[in-house]
Amino acid sequence: MDGMHGFSRRQVLGSFVTGALALGLTACGGASTTSGVDKNGVVTVSVNGLPPKTQTVDRKNFEEDVAAFEKSHPKIKIDAREGLMDPKTFTAKLAGGQLEDVYYVYFTDPAGLIQRHQAADISKYIKDVPYAKDIDPSLQKVFTGADGKVYGLPTGNYSLGLVYNRALFTKAGLDPDKPPATWDEVRTAAKKISALGDGTVGYADYSKNNQGGWHLTSWIYSMGGDVATQDGTKWKAAFNSDAGHKTLQMLHEMRWTDNSMGTRQLLEIADVQKMMGAGKLGMYMAGPDNIPTIVKQFERKYDDYGLTALPGTATLGGGDGFMFNPKASPEKIRAGLTWVQWKYLRSPERDAVDSKRAKADGVPIGLPQPRLFAGATQAKIDEIRAQYANTPVGNYKPFIDRNSQVQTKVEPPNAQQIYTILDGVMQSVLTKKDADIDKLLADASKKVDAVLATVK
Repeated sequence: MDGMHGFSRRQVLGSFVTGALALGLTACGGASTTSGVDKNGVVTVSVNGLPPKTQTVDRKNFEEDVAAFEKSHPKIKIDAREGLMDPKTFTAKLAGGQLEDVYYVYFTDPAGLIQRHQAADISKYIKDVPYAKDIDPSLQKVFTGADGKVYGLPTGNYSLGLVYNRALFTKAGLDPDKPPATWDEVRTAAKKISALGDGTVGYADYSKNNQGGWHLTSWIYSMGGDVATQDGTKWKAAFNSDAGHKTLQMLHEMRWTDNSMGTRQLLEIADVQKMMGAGKLGMYMAGPDNIPTIVKQFERKYDDYGLTALPGTATLGGGDGFMFNPKASPEKIRAGLTWVQWKYLRSPERDAVDSKRAKADGVPIGLPQPRLFAGATQAKIDEIRAQYANTPVGNYKPFIDRNSQVQTKVEPPNAQQIYTILDGVMQSVLTKKDADIDKLLADASKKVDAVLATVK
């Protein structure tokens, strides 16, 4: 849930994003709009995302990385700042010359930044970036304008799948190596798991604090629908559709006909993770990052959990990357691209160094995301991570095998306001046996249209 206050995707992604945000050593003054090259030919490039001192491991690792980078690139110096891309202050920082040369963004940011000419066109520099041609095209598309030009690089990604309890699958007579691939199969599996009794719940989902709307969006995507669509410059609600109806009908039937979602509702992520950590939940929608959270918080074993791709045609996903100040000089852009590639778009050789270090630090290795590349480059990286893996990579094979067949779609504009409205839809379906699905969708659609009318 990119950019969400209180609960955020950053909190959910834990160590993944913590590592992805590790971008600096020392905070300095405003970004220069000149070439940034000193008399010795050294270019200083500013970046944001400096990790706080409380993130001791990330800060230590970054310090090691920046030292190694500057040693191997003596003509580049990294000037890092705290903070991220804040939409509320971004325009003022850009106008005032305070915006970093290279700045961190969520996947929900680039489209608007490109449209408003607030990011530099880096197309002519990309050819010189190692491994850029191997980036997963679906991820690079996020940073590509309608004009076909490139305005940034992805450095992290996630998509929602199904986390499941392998022991409960076995106990219920299900094959943990062949998890559900359709929503009908999810429904059947959830009934069998619920039939185990003793408070066991087959499938659980969120319905408050914007998390219900977040997951409902992914459900609708998986059913082949959209939450919002664009017609020219205007956005309209799109979930009062066949996909929206199928989604709510499925949830209603699992909750009230099958009784496979339990009687306790109005859940959020902490509640569902607790259920999974207690061994009382069969499945729930989540990203790979949830597994280490459950293992650490509830003292479980990685062997307990499996991961599969979300059923259907699409899933909600997101990620992060870097874009460039439109006022940055060519020298700064080249230097920034060199840093981003070296640090984040790792070569297999660099990934081996990082994986070895991460394993020594106790960071989970072997989870199936982020996966930034396609083809042979990603295959080499997968081999390296398998070599250093401290998690059971076989448990995530169902996710890897099918996730490439599932389209990853980003959040709609004004996502958090939309999720607030859709929370109410989820709550009604899961707490009211006589919920009127047609009316819920129609009423929510009108409210979302009003929210989307403010999109610029």
